[in-house]
Amino acid sequence: MAVHPAYPVGLRLAGRRVAVLGGGQVAQRRLPALVAAGARIHLVSPDATPSVEAMADAGEITWVRRRYEDGDLADAWYALIATSDPVANAAASAEAERHRVWCVRADDADAATAWTPATGHSAGVTVAVLTTDARGRDPRHTAAIRDAVVEGLRDGTLVAPHHRTRTPGVALVGGGPGDPDLITVRGRRLLAEADVVVADRLGPRDLLAELPPHVEVIDAAKIPYGRAMAQEAINQALVDHARQGKSVVRLKGGDPFVFGRGMEEVQALAEAGIPCTVVPGISSSISVPGVAGIPVTHRGVAHEFTVVSGHVAPDDERSLVDWAALARLTGTLVVLMGVDKIGQIARTLVAHGKSPDTPVALVQEGTTAAQRRVDATLATVAETVRAQDVRPPAVVVIGEVVTVGPRSGAGPAR
Repeated sequence: MAVHPAYPVGLRLAGRRVAVLGGGQVAQRRLPALVAAGARIHLVSPDATPSVEAMADAGEITWVRRRYEDGDLADAWYALIATSDPVANAAASAEAERHRVWCVRADDADAATAWTPATGHSAGVTVAVLTTDARGRDPRHTAAIRDAVVEGLRDGTLVAPHHRTRTPGVALVGGGPGDPDLITVRGRRLLAEADVVVADRLGPRDLLAELPPHVEVIDAAKIPYGRAMAQEAINQALVDHARQGKSVVRLKGGDPFVFGRGMEEVQALAEAGIPCTVVPGISSSISVPGVAGIPVTHRGVAHEFTVVSGHVAPDDERSLVDWAALARLTGTLVVLMGVDKIGQIARTLVAHGKSPDTPVALVQEGTTAAQRRVDATLATVAETVRAQDVRPPAVVVIGEVVTVGPRSGAGPAR
């Protein structure tokens, strides 16, 4: 007798009756997808797991608290048979056959008229995997294939370009602190689909090497402009490429809105009528201390942390930071872009009451293979930076949390 593979099809169950027999673990796993499909779910079971009961309490399903009876499947479009009673399962399966209702059986797939594929979702796409050889079904292998495809779509290693639905515009993507593995799943996928990438110096540069040859990569640091027009020139480059009908990714280090001028770019795009998608990124203000073994908060040590920019000195008239207020705080102070000003910053904090013995850590090129950590105090940090030749990019952490974690073994994951 010939063995035929299952015919794959997508059921549109919105507003249609679906019968589910049994309220145990199988139903608990399958019900959320049926609810999401908009089905009118009729559950027949004398008992149910707490999660299934919660769905009934919320009105997502209708629960009849009894055992299966003949006729329960008469008006159904689809049925899931998952009781612990083999006799009831067989009887329900026979009823489904009589009424021509496609049904899945949890206890005996060969006796069913339908199989549930291993499914996953990514960016509006549903991936469903079925084993074609009924004699060699391996649910774990099928699930592994599903996982590999979904992960590839999410991280951009499996690229399927849009041809009809892609809308030209700009995606403002936070690339994270430097390690290419720390970009978000959505950010990596958008990067893989881009026509043009405008990249910052501090973005995850290793990701650029993975882009297809047709992608135009623009180094934002090398766009020709005068110093005063730097941001305006970048804004214009984004607008110009988007107006050419291209999908543009603005790849920035960390998070676009943490000292990244991201909102300036969003505003410029809005004024030009260019659609913009913002993809948050992992900020170096918390991730870099973390990989260096420093928690920005810790029970009994620090109940708050403050992130400030150190790109201008405390006595600079352009500074918007209240350093006197920061000196009075007892929590953690994280300074970004402040390596060359750290001596002035330390002296200002001490002058406003901060102890000279307050621990300080500087983490240079955090999360990358070149990461290194240098420790000091407010009294010694200026000389330490000179002696150790600490250079940007580096994150400065000031506070007692610096001494909490173990020094050995702390470093970027590989």
